[in-house]
Amino acid sequence: MASVEEFDAAPEPRADALLRSCCASRTWVAGMLAGRPYGSLPELTAAAQAAVLELAWPDVEEALAAHPRIGERPEGNGREAAWSRQEQQGAAAAEPETQAEQRRRNAEYEQRFGHVYLVCATGRSAADLLDDVTARLAHDAGTERDVVRRELAAIVELRLAKALA
Repeated sequence: MASVEEFDAAPEPRADALLRSCCASRTWVAGMLAGRPYGSLPELTAAAQAAVLELAWPDVEEALAAHPRIGERPEGNGREAAWSRQEQQGAAAAEPETQAEQRRRNAEYEQRFGHVYLVCATGRSAADLLDDVTARLAHDAGTERDVVRRELAAIVELRLAKALA
């Protein structure tokens, strides 16, 4: 699909596939499908972000399960894997020592919070991502869940823009 108008008019399976490449939460996808038509990218993006921020935590966890760890190269040829590789270019270009430290911090984060460290990595350096995960390790669970929702919403916004540019 090349436009929001095409997305709005697309058969549900085709629109579903596009949305799942942006966010793997079935609840989010169903809500976004039910909200069609949107008419413009700003309206679609606003609805998408609001829907992410309102997801119950199990639905956020479902979305998180589709995201690779920062610094790990996503496998596959699908749109989501390609976008993840593109989004993590800064982490992929890091020195081996920085990559090793990121893996250590990822594991510490997962142990503390029970899910993958999610961050909108587009345009961010490996050092910036390492600083971010370090700072977020100090959060309590409630604060971190809020941060994760905002990061997921930012990723969804970028991916919708890529998909419907």
